[in-house]
Amino acid sequence: MKIITVTGYRSMELGIFKESDERIKYIKKSIENRLIALIEEGLEWVLTSGQMGVELWTAEVLIELRKTYDIKFAIIPAFENHHSRWPDEIKIKYAELIQAADFYDAIYQGDYKAPYQFKERDLWMINKSDGCLILMDPEYPESTSYFHNLAEQADNYLIMYITPADIEDVVEEMAMLDPDYWNQ
Repeated sequence: MKIITVTGYRSMELGIFKESDERIKYIKKSIENRLIALIEEGLEWVLTSGQMGVELWTAEVLIELRKTYDIKFAIIPAFENHHSRWPDEIKIKYAELIQAADFYDAIYQGDYKAPYQFKERDLWMINKSDGCLILMDPEYPESTSYFHNLAEQADNYLIMYITPADIEDVVEEMAMLDPDYWNQ
């Protein structure tokens, strides 16, 4: 696989409302672990739509991974001003991430018009990538269900997951790195 799309829950769906939430580091480490494995197998590009949550955290992980690996990423939102209602802190981060991206362009110019823009964005992502990595719990798909359903209908499209169990494994692994863990 040369190109994948990464998507997943929005931060609010995870009950995360501040960038200082400690759970973000475990999510980012889970994303990093999966991306490193894929990069070592030949991954060249990662596509996201730049949604708050998993997609922005993925972009942050990719910026760090570029220090070691030859990996590129693109942010392709459904429309230009999709971030207009976000908190200022996240808008600033988003602006920095699109500057750092290897490619940025919106599917539709201008503002939100109708739900079809999101479906067209998802179809574009699926058509431009070989597979996807989705952070989701299949029992509670939330907003990821729209992309996931389209991905399931695509021919020869690989769907990979990061599940809550994967994140729990990372939490445990990171806890074991603390010397105090072994003194309990």
